[in-house]
Amino acid sequence: MATDNLTAVLYGIEDLRLEQRPIPEIADDEVLLAMDSVGICGSDVHYLANGRIGDFVLTKPMVIGHEAAGVVAKLGKKVTSLKVGDRVAIEPGVPCRYCDHCKQGQYNLCAEIVFCATPPYDGNLTRYYKHAADFCFKLPDHVSMEEAALLEPLSVGVHACRRAGVGLGSKVLILGAGPIGLVTLLAAQAMGASEILITDLVQQRLDVAKELGATYTLLLQKDQTAEETVKVVHQTMSSAPDKAIDCCGAESSARLAIFATRSGGVVVVVGMGAPEVKLPLINALAREIDIRGVFRYCNDYSAALALVASGKVNVKRLVTHHFDITQTADAFETSRRGLGGAIKVMIHVQPRDTNNPIKF
Repeated sequence: MATDNLTAVLYGIEDLRLEQRPIPEIADDEVLLAMDSVGICGSDVHYLANGRIGDFVLTKPMVIGHEAAGVVAKLGKKVTSLKVGDRVAIEPGVPCRYCDHCKQGQYNLCAEIVFCATPPYDGNLTRYYKHAADFCFKLPDHVSMEEAALLEPLSVGVHACRRAGVGLGSKVLILGAGPIGLVTLLAAQAMGASEILITDLVQQRLDVAKELGATYTLLLQKDQTAEETVKVVHQTMSSAPDKAIDCCGAESSARLAIFATRSGGVVVVVGMGAPEVKLPLINALAREIDIRGVFRYCNDYSAALALVASGKVNVKRLVTHHFDITQTADAFETSRRGLGGAIKVMIHVQPRDTNNPIKF
């Protein structure tokens, strides 16, 4: 039996350590996973830099990481859906399954949800990790482990587009061309949007968005008013967008989303910024604009996997940097500073391509 369980543990602000931890014992409905690929998320970086996100506060050492894929190493006694050796993507939030939200299919709103790398729960940047078997998704042979790890952010994009009601012919404005903005772009395309304009303050990000198929890109100017920007958005697109998805979380981007959206349209806020912001509510109410929140995803992992497996969505371009787990500190520095045009930084717990049947 293996004994090496090198693990990335966040002890506090700017205090990320690699240490050996015991290999976990699994329950009857769980599987033990030999981890393969773990992507760095903005929330991971935020916990490292600030020790908290909103009400989620780091009060004890926490294993980091939640965008992940691994290989089944051991089965719990009741597990019949998987077998040892299966390659799986890991949906990182496991709900109680019994509360009203869970029973109504809104398990992302479950008050008892155990979510990887969200205090007080440990994440999965470790060699061996246990997880509920029913929240592991078996991969087709042609889907790589890196693509599987990217199903986590892609599921956010899928959920955002579903909340917005993106469909055939939708005209979509996406605020922010970071990783979540880019996966939202990919999801919106796959779901039938006919026009997508994406904005950002960084031209390099917009260049990637254009490469991924954005119809239009718009480089925002910090000194430009929302009204001036709205005018440019409307002049650029064939008509005012009927869906706006804010992937920034800044007050200015949420305001822009409301002002720019056509009357009767939908604004979805994905990015989380300050707890309280000033919004033009009267403008939204008078024009019957729906403002909808997004919290992670719910029943979206299967759809995200299907989009990748079918080739309708290609997430490979998002991965710009690769590190071994022993290089975790360098990986986080690259991600948080955006070094070398970093978009998505992938940490390989096992040597890259170890579990990819087909070279990609």
